[in-house]
Amino acid sequence: MAAMWLHASKIKHIANQMVELITADEAVECEDKNEVRTDIESVLQQYLRDEQEVTEKARDMMAARNLPGSELFKMKKLVADQRKLRIGDEAIDYILDQLLEMLMHSNNVAEVFAEDWELRRRMREPLRAQVAQEETLHDEVRGRLKHVEEGTQLWEVEYRRMMEDIKRRKGL
Repeated sequence: MAAMWLHASKIKHIANQMVELITADEAVECEDKNEVRTDIESVLQQYLRDEQEVTEKARDMMAARNLPGSELFKMKKLVADQRKLRIGDEAIDYILDQLLEMLMHSNNVAEVFAEDWELRRRMREPLRAQVAQEETLHDEVRGRLKHVEEGTQLWEVEYRRMMEDIKRRKGL
């Protein structure tokens, strides 16, 4: 999974999709969809904050140990495990667990009629679509940076610059 696949700018869109998917066929009954949307956004924003904290802590540990940039994911995984946060390929399931927990305890949800697996299936789709879009962009950027060693500071700078350029050109 591409790093930072969940972006703050996409959270509202993802939450909108999730609310529509879980309230279809009255799988989840609520008084106000906007309130449930806000709850979903809160869960996604918290995950984003947690992941950013893990990344910062991992970078600090790497700097203290003088490790190369190629060790970032290993260090992030170590820090995430310590904080019981799931990243990488486990991130979507972790987020879905958090979302289900929120739905079961939210004052904005009147009743949940669908089974957990059904709710997970419905809410997984917008997350998977975001991951697929991010991986496509990541592959395009990586293809353009073949001449730069991955994990180096130059690679990090060029990767960010090129990713922003591609997103801007594609209107993302």
